[in-house]
Amino acid sequence: MNALISQWTTPFGLPPFAEIKDADFAPAFDAALDQARANIAAIAEATEAPTFANTIAALELAEALLDRVAGVFYNLSGADSNDTREALMRDLAPKMSAFSSEVTNNKALFARIETLWQERDKLNLDPEQLRVLTLYRRMFVRSGALLEGDAADRLTAVKSRLAVLGTQFGQNLLADEREWFMPLAEDDLEGLPDFVVDTARAAGAERGQPGPVVTLNRSLIVPFLQFSPRRALRQKAYEAWVARGANGGAHDNRAIAAEILALRHERANLLGYDSFADFKLEPEMAKTPQAVRDLLMRVWQPARAKAESDARVLEAMLHADGISGPLEPWDWRYYSERRRKAEHDLDESALKPYLSLEAMLAAQFDCANRLFGLEFRPIDGPFYHPDVRGWEVTRDGAHIAVFLGDYFARASKRSGAWCSAMRSQRKLGGDVRPIVVNVCNFAKGDPALLSYDDARTLFHEFGHALHQMLSDVTHGFISGTSVARDFVELPSQLYEHWLEVPQVLEAHARHWQTGEPMPADMLERLLAAGTYDQGFATVEFVASAMVDLEFHVGSPPADPMQKQAEVLEALGMPRAIRMRHATPHFAHVFSGDGYSAGYYSYMWSEVMDADAFAAFEEAGDPFDPETAKRLEKFILSAGGSEEAEELYVKFRGKMPGVEALLKGRGLLDAA
Repeated sequence: MNALISQWTTPFGLPPFAEIKDADFAPAFDAALDQARANIAAIAEATEAPTFANTIAALELAEALLDRVAGVFYNLSGADSNDTREALMRDLAPKMSAFSSEVTNNKALFARIETLWQERDKLNLDPEQLRVLTLYRRMFVRSGALLEGDAADRLTAVKSRLAVLGTQFGQNLLADEREWFMPLAEDDLEGLPDFVVDTARAAGAERGQPGPVVTLNRSLIVPFLQFSPRRALRQKAYEAWVARGANGGAHDNRAIAAEILALRHERANLLGYDSFADFKLEPEMAKTPQAVRDLLMRVWQPARAKAESDARVLEAMLHADGISGPLEPWDWRYYSERRRKAEHDLDESALKPYLSLEAMLAAQFDCANRLFGLEFRPIDGPFYHPDVRGWEVTRDGAHIAVFLGDYFARASKRSGAWCSAMRSQRKLGGDVRPIVVNVCNFAKGDPALLSYDDARTLFHEFGHALHQMLSDVTHGFISGTSVARDFVELPSQLYEHWLEVPQVLEAHARHWQTGEPMPADMLERLLAAGTYDQGFATVEFVASAMVDLEFHVGSPPADPMQKQAEVLEALGMPRAIRMRHATPHFAHVFSGDGYSAGYYSYMWSEVMDADAFAAFEEAGDPFDPETAKRLEKFILSAGGSEEAEELYVKFRGKMPGVEALLKGRGLLDAA
């Protein structure tokens, strides 16, 4: 019996993780693809006239088994990879792309969709059905359904190759992150807080080393760069971190990035667009590359001015230490941390005992309860890894979702943090409730203590999770986070604001040993430093977003690294700051199509999240019930049932300007 395709009798319909073997995945995908093909053929070849029910609704359910198998596999392949799963990912990339092209190239199927589209005004469709029909037709057209002959065949080949390259890019990056580490002698631990030392020792044990090591995991390397007074070690670690994917050999991503950009441009041209950015941005809120560029440059100028001013202060500190020469990228975090301690009397090693993972989980759940009435009850596994924890989510006693949290870094997990759904919400074919997963890469400890940035990440991903859990639509095609890419970050970035609410930290930021609340003066200093170093953070983000945009506007660069350098030079990139994600490890852009020509979307959403939280401030209560109800109704539960701008205007009354973003980042005075 193959557990993946057998009937699941587990609580809440969770995957039976203990019964699933790696050997089950390939035959399960084969069976699921066969079933999906048969279902779609039956829809396309039906002799009955097309109706919404026998065409669109039938398509919604045609791939149910495939969705189930893929929901398990792709979550595991990102969060707990191994050689077998990586090999299968490489095999599946062209196979899944070919299946997708088969569907969208099916002329008989598209003819039925087109008939419904042309007759839509006569079909008595409700608003959600009309929206789903519109999006299905748009998806087919943008996938090449109107192409014929050689053009259609070439587009299929291009998409298949892109799927292979994206998988290879991500696996190369994971390999570099998994293989590099820097051993530390005992005297190399000088100046490091206990939590960094403990994390380095745990990382060494995981890598089979006799002593502590620094790895390329952000939750270890960033605090090492913040606290280590040993400049040579900082430089070695930093240069390894930014060189991921560009070390030569089998794992080098530079040629892959060039081929991806060329193929994306060809794909856009085949579909009648001048550039991939024009193609990609058309269905987003931004619509055009110029709109993206205008936003980024509006923020770039004040951010760069602030960063240059900060750099002068940090360089003076460097020189005061007797080090000649300019401030380097591996110096910034070290001197910035010292400056923060001096100016705000904030020491991260003193903060972290009040920000345990357990305390911050309680805080995120408490906020969700006060805003939306959600309750979280721990449930037992087994789940897909011993580190994973689970909760049943209920409201007024009714089951809402299952929430899984996978919080600790390990060599089998790709870097970063993300939210995914093993199962999405829908009502078609039965009331299907979601299984939502938050994945982070925090340093494991006993207890696990978070930085304030880690806590912000925790809240961010939980905002995505709420978007999935509170989804309330009929059709899975528009469920949860199935929205415009530059809108999808609104719920996540908005939820971060509740971490800054004093009463939340007063209640939950308690010392893990004594239970004492964070001292009032420390809390005050923490919140006062909320915009500290935002020149640096904004510059490294906007630089990445501008490089991404310019990669996809106009002809593709023959040498992406040269193009990256040209874009940064034109921007006037401060020498002591690098892009947040250099091209060879820019997984957002090259591991898949999601954020390609779309990395700007975090900032586009930030314009809205600052304004959205202001709605609570204007109501005089960060937990104002009426504002929370509007937020759930028009944003969190609506999925993609309407255009993003229409939903936001229903919630807030109008679209905001960039001023709220600049104010939130402390850059308004520099604008």
